[in-house]
Amino acid sequence: MSGGDIAGAMTGKLDPAVLSEFVLARTGAPSSNLLAGPAFGEDAAAVRVGEQTLVVSTDPISLAAERIGQLAVDVASNDVAASGGRPEFLLSTLLLPDADTAVLDTITDQLDTEADRLGLSIAGGHTEVVAGLDRPLCSLTCFGVADRYVSTGGATPGDRILLTKGAGIEATGVIATDFRDRLDLPDDDVERATAAFDDLSVLPEAAALAPVATAMHDPTEGGVLEGLIEMALAAEATLDVDREAIHVRPETRAVCAAVGVDPLRVLGSGALLATVAEDETASALDALDEAGVDATVIGRVEAGDAGVDIGGERYTEPIRDDMYALWD
Repeated sequence: MSGGDIAGAMTGKLDPAVLSEFVLARTGAPSSNLLAGPAFGEDAAAVRVGEQTLVVSTDPISLAAERIGQLAVDVASNDVAASGGRPEFLLSTLLLPDADTAVLDTITDQLDTEADRLGLSIAGGHTEVVAGLDRPLCSLTCFGVADRYVSTGGATPGDRILLTKGAGIEATGVIATDFRDRLDLPDDDVERATAAFDDLSVLPEAAALAPVATAMHDPTEGGVLEGLIEMALAAEATLDVDREAIHVRPETRAVCAAVGVDPLRVLGSGALLATVAEDETASALDALDEAGVDATVIGRVEAGDAGVDIGGERYTEPIRDDMYALWD
């Protein structure tokens, strides 16, 4: 793919072949202290620091205008937690299209409030006005120590697949705020959908599952379906998924139907996908219950070619998030 092709490509994650050629193959000098580096589907790196394992992840937010600061904290810390880490520190890079202090005030207040709620410290970063931007861009890097690093691609045949909370939680809040004018719904439904922003962190469930999970992944772009595809491709296995077992909250169904998107193919932060050995499944569900987190078994890992079997269809390539069409 040429540079022109990349520039004209659709919004969202790069094609795996492009990512492999131009990003994953160009990672600077090797280090014996890098325990887990850049790879398709892996959202965090693991670095040896003395006797400890440091988990680090970075992620940008630009399209969800109403809660960009809150989302940035949740998305970055979720990646560390889903890799077995205990998120503790954040670095914040905030790029603004102009010097509007009201916008700066809103975003930094959201960053501060959400970081404080989760017990995270913003240790530094960078903030400036950048010519050419048409909206703010907030990119956070999160750091945390892990007792046991858990990859996206660690699923093994026989494992059960777990999903916490449900599909499309992040999209529910974003649709209810950024696209409120497109919703022909009662105010109570919109308020319940907006409240999804308060349920985006997966720190409790990740902590509960980290000791036993063979793999964990928080679905973001492309939602639960894309998260499953990334897990399958990273593990080089088949994920056999029962679509009907995937929980979708009523308010999620309502707002997704109102704007014509599939709840399984939209921004999915707030849910955690995990695989656990069959004989660990009951204890894993008990641990989640004790943590106050709803979860269901939605499928099984099978030996075979990499892909996801769900609802009579098979997916072997990444998909595009349905939400992007709303911003186009």
